[in-house]
Amino acid sequence: MKTNPGRFFEDYRIGETITHAVPRTVSGGERALYHALYPARHALYSSDEFARNCGLAASPLDDLAAFHVVFGKTVPDVSLNAIANLGYAEGRWLSAVYPGDTLRSESTVIGLKENSNGASGVVYVRTRGINQNGTTVLDYVRWVMVRKNRLDAPAPDAVVPALAKVVAPEALVIPAGLDFSRYEFALAGEPHRWGDYAIGEKIDHVDGVTIEEAEHMIATRLWQNTAKVHFDATFRPDGKRLIYGGHVISMARALSFNGLANAQMIVALNAGAHANPCFAGDTVKAWSEVIDKADTSAPGVGAIRLRLVAVKQGAAPFALRGEDGKYLPEVLLDLDYWAVMPK
Repeated sequence: MKTNPGRFFEDYRIGETITHAVPRTVSGGERALYHALYPARHALYSSDEFARNCGLAASPLDDLAAFHVVFGKTVPDVSLNAIANLGYAEGRWLSAVYPGDTLRSESTVIGLKENSNGASGVVYVRTRGINQNGTTVLDYVRWVMVRKNRLDAPAPDAVVPALAKVVAPEALVIPAGLDFSRYEFALAGEPHRWGDYAIGEKIDHVDGVTIEEAEHMIATRLWQNTAKVHFDATFRPDGKRLIYGGHVISMARALSFNGLANAQMIVALNAGAHANPCFAGDTVKAWSEVIDKADTSAPGVGAIRLRLVAVKQGAAPFALRGEDGKYLPEVLLDLDYWAVMPK
């Protein structure tokens, strides 16, 4: 058999490292398509001149675009037969990605737990994105629910990794040379500095975008994400194609520009959950909560920890969970991340 049916839950082993195909050289094309798919307009990722004024050699590839490239390569080996991608933890952007860089991915299986129904299980992997110089540019953990192929396959010993709830501020990696001491607020789009945000503050990002089937399909193809639930409408009992969770992440991050235009770069992903499925026709809106703040050693640069929540139509303002502690049905995404902002 020469075709690849994808891995099923019983095919994974704790400790194995999977080298993913295919390396990809990124260019300005990825940036242009990313900005076409999402209303992304953070200045550092839009302008070489703005980035140079902030101490970088040029404008890097958007942090989430780099994430999508790295993530997409893992899909044929990790989540081709997934039911759903469940969450993220311990993510760090370790080195900026620039046009001309070549990225590849590898993942190590760090956890396995069969579900009580015996028909699927949860696979935990730590994924690294690596550039042409062997430098790790991105490192994160994710867990995904994967179907079993043989229902009589024995359940592995359950291993659920202990994951940090937050990336410690001292573990954040600030891009080399980043300097916000000459930051141009007018060009960035908002005057709000790091010191203007208070812990506990919530921000309604106001704007909304209705998710289109065509844009989602372009996105999954762009990132070479081949998960069947995103392509094949017959793969789910409801006959719907599930919108790629990363598409919702990027849409919510782009919407957060209105109120957080100066949260220029994501440097860590503390936690994330795709709370409910998203389908074409849903209208996505977003709100953020300031969870924490920290100093950095980079000139004029502060770190801000944010909760980014994406919701669909019908959601009440700033509502997240019901009385039972579960996510409300209108909540699509709950993402906890660190970003850098001028002081």
